[in-house]
Amino acid sequence: MSKINGIYAASLSVLNEDLTLNVSKTIEHAEMVIDQGCHGVAIFGSTGQAQLIPVSEKIDLLNNLISSKYKEKYIIGTGLNSLGETISLMRVAKSLKFQKFLIMPPAYYKYGDNEVIEFYSKIIEAIPECEIILYNFEKLCGYKFSVECVEKLVKKFPKQVIGVKDSSYNLFENLKLDNFSVLPGSESKLFKGLKLGCSGIITATCNVTSELARKVYDDFQNKNQQTENQKLCDVRAEFEKYNLISGLHTYYSKKNEYYRNVLPPLSILNSQDESELTNNLEKLNFSINSLKAA
Repeated sequence: MSKINGIYAASLSVLNEDLTLNVSKTIEHAEMVIDQGCHGVAIFGSTGQAQLIPVSEKIDLLNNLISSKYKEKYIIGTGLNSLGETISLMRVAKSLKFQKFLIMPPAYYKYGDNEVIEFYSKIIEAIPECEIILYNFEKLCGYKFSVECVEKLVKKFPKQVIGVKDSSYNLFENLKLDNFSVLPGSESKLFKGLKLGCSGIITATCNVTSELARKVYDDFQNKNQQTENQKLCDVRAEFEKYNLISGLHTYYSKKNEYYRNVLPPLSILNSQDESELTNNLEKLNFSINSLKAA
């Protein structure tokens, strides 16, 4: 088991005009985000429109991702509402030597801790040689992990359950487990989380804040004075005024029109919101000109 440390982006998926997945540009984007400062990226997280992209297109990307120069730096999001499809997608990824998986519990139905433990148990029984990051995001799936549930899963599967992405923010201050990664889902929790013993972050906005977030992380590790944390939090706060996927795709579309393509029911920002976001970021001395694009 290998603990995950550092700054991770939930990478964007880049689409063609016909809304099929543009495999090459999606991989280029992930590599670019790593080049800008991230230790790695999560492919097919919620920011990557994972629940809207067909499994066949995900498999096509995985078959090409194996040739990426950063193959070892990817976490693959495989959580789907179907247990069988989750396992099948993991098997494809495993056959390509990917080892780490970000898995959210299924959405739609209501359930509790015991059912969640059973869900992950079935996955691990089917694919015992895997490393799973639990995805705690009640807003999207309707279930919020308790500290007790995570502790039970880690006790039952200490080699397989290696961490949690905490986007409900009820765990990162309270969960204390040895050799286990706790990764809040917002830059606003990065510095506080590090002081509490968290391992880093996995966030949507690290698609644009990777350089700032890496500076905060490195300064903490090197015991240097924090000079960029407030700016990092302020940039995050501006994007949080909107749907994060909409805001990020709109912002990147200033560099490349491909980013304007998102899968319904998602959409890009309207012109008023786009102008407001751009102007407010410029007031923070944060500009798209400092970013690259696939």
